[in-house]
Order: sequence, then structure tokens, then C-alpha cells
Amino acid sequence: MRALCWNGVNDLAVETVDDPRLVNPHDAIVKVRLTTTCGSDLHFIDGYLPGMREGDVFGHEFMGEVVDVGREVGEITPGTRVVVPSFISCGSCWFCDHDLPSVCDTTNPNAHLQQPVFGYPTGGIYGYTHPFGGYQGSHAEYIRVPFADVNCFAVPDGVSDEQALFLSDAVPTGYMGADFCDITTGDTVAVWGAGGVGLMAAKSALLLGAERVIVIDRFRERLDLARSLCDAETIDYTEVDSVREVLRESTGGRGPDACIDAVGMEGHGTGVQELYDRTKQLLRLETDRATSLRQAVLACRKGGVVSVLGVYGVTDKFPMGAVTNKSLTIRSAQQHGQRYLPRLFEHVRRGELDPAVLATHDLPLEDSVRGYEMFKKKQDGCVRAVFRP
Repeated sequence: MRALCWNGVNDLAVETVDDPRLVNPHDAIVKVRLTTTCGSDLHFIDGYLPGMREGDVFGHEFMGEVVDVGREVGEITPGTRVVVPSFISCGSCWFCDHDLPSVCDTTNPNAHLQQPVFGYPTGGIYGYTHPFGGYQGSHAEYIRVPFADVNCFAVPDGVSDEQALFLSDAVPTGYMGADFCDITTGDTVAVWGAGGVGLMAAKSALLLGAERVIVIDRFRERLDLARSLCDAETIDYTEVDSVREVLRESTGGRGPDACIDAVGMEGHGTGVQELYDRTKQLLRLETDRATSLRQAVLACRKGGVVSVLGVYGVTDKFPMGAVTNKSLTIRSAQQHGQRYLPRLFEHVRRGELDPAVLATHDLPLEDSVRGYEMFKKKQDGCVRAVFRP
């Protein structure tokens, strides 16, 4: 089959690789109909996350059609149109039983590679680094899905392929971030980043009852999309002296009730702090340019919530004193898609949410290297590039 492979830092190629096969009796093979870029892919493409190997097929956000199942798969049958959350759940360990599927205790065969860094391993994820399991990814014609009955969700009538695609990762990540904010009527939520996850976090905050949503970014077309899609107020951080002061003034001096960081380790900023972060990152003295995270902590009102969705490694100069002295709550996770998918299907079916708007570029898999170039460099207004194998 054809697949997009990682062959080194900023070295991608579409190649012919072996077809996946059933390994365990609870597996399914899914023919990928749509798969998409994600900002977290850029971290290992750019070399900031270690653990990729030459020839790895990557990609973790996808939907498709089941074509084969193992003998112990009982709920999912060939021919079913499905969407699959990016993190793999076994459905039966303590963590999955407590609705925490992304930290499943069973699905990461390389747990020993994570424990020195995280203390305990996470669940496995498709098409990511080997410390996260080393599973082959979705930028391919076919993909193996372990624990198919747990991880394959039949797409209901009334939900298009394009809408279902983003229910794999971008939408549940954003929705989870808003859910973490404990939103009550009248709340103001600030969101850093107007990419796919940030836009879905902003829209989800409104669905969960926020009165105001303020989105911070620097790309005009993304800020325009935040206004049209989410009815959000926007801040172009390159046009203000201080995002924190703008947020303070717009909330009567109190600050946002909750702040969502949907940017992560390759964030951008301005001034001396941006130069400091870029220098240390280039020298590999830190992994993160944590501009958005620092701003969110400092901007959030006292007693508020900071919801962290961006991927981070080792963050320098984290303002822990502000967290303690302002009585902030920090909540974070990799997305628990299995928890949120049933209610997200309903939001889409009722017309309250249309994630298909994220698909700004539609390309064949053979053009996926070009798609990632556009996505990485934000060319031609690219929010998400979608690939059709």
C-alpha cells in the first residue's frame, strides 16, 4: 500500500509499504477514507520529539471503512463506516474503566521508554513516536486498529465523512479542553491558538455555556474563521503590546474565567522572551517555546482554570508561583476521545457543530508532502490539509 513516511527531520516521502494485517483476535483493519494533518505531528517532523524511526508511517486522525476483523471482534463488522479516536483504549483496565482512555495501562507496548520521563506510561497512539507505542499511522491506505470494539465508532447517518474525520482528534481535544474549564453561565473563556483544536475549543466553550469567547492568534484568516464560526472576539497578538493587558481591560480588570492553551511547544510570541525561547530551543537546552502557556497562567483570573491542550516536553521558566498564589487550577490531558464521541455525534447531527469547516485543503495522499508543507508554513490559509488515500 502507499503511505506517508517519516525518514528524518523534515524529510517526508510517500512510499510503498507492507499492508497491515490482523495481529490479535480483537483487531480490525480499516480502509482509510480520510486522514488529516495535526499540529502535534510537526513536533517530531521538526525534531523536537525524539523516538521516530526511518520509514515510520505517521498520522493519527482518520476515519474509514472496516474491511476485516479478528475472531473476537463482536460489535464492529466489515463494511461499517467508522471514526477512530487517536489514542488507543483497551476498554477494561483501571484507567479505561474510569473514563481515562488516553492513559490506558494496556495499549503501549513501549511503556519502558516513557516511564523515566513521565513516571508512568500513557496509552498508545497511532503514527506517533515509539515511546507512544510505535504503531503505524493513518496516512496510508489501510490501518490496523487494536481493540476494535472499543475504538471503532460507527458513524451515524447525518454525519458526513468530513465531519467524522475531525471527531477523531481535533474536536474531542477542543471539547475536552472546554469541558475542563467548568464553564458556568456568564463565563469568559480565552483561547490561545486558532488552529483546528483552538477553533473547536472556542466553539465547544460556547456549546457548554460560555457567554464570551476570546481567541488569540496572529493569522488574519484564522481569526476571521474564529469570528464567523465561534462568534468570538479576537486578538492579534502581533498588534498589541500585551495580550494580558488587553484581556484584563476587556474583562473589567478581573481576567478571563478560564484560559485554554491550544498551541503547545512550538508557540510564537514577540519581544525578548520569543528570542530567549527560540535560542534555547535551537540549542536543545529546552524543548518548548511555551509563550501561550505562560500567558494563559498570567492572564487567567484568580481562582480560574487553565486548560492545557498543547503538547509539551520540558518547559523552561514556568510561572508556578502564579499558579499557587492566584489559586489557579490546571487541567490537562491527551484527548479522551472515547469519552466524548457519543455526545459529539449528537452536536453534529443537531447542526450545532460542523467540524468539516476545518478542511481547508483536500488532497490525494500522493500530494501529502506538499500538504504538510502548506500546513506547517500556514500557506494559502491552510488550517487542516485532508488526504484521501
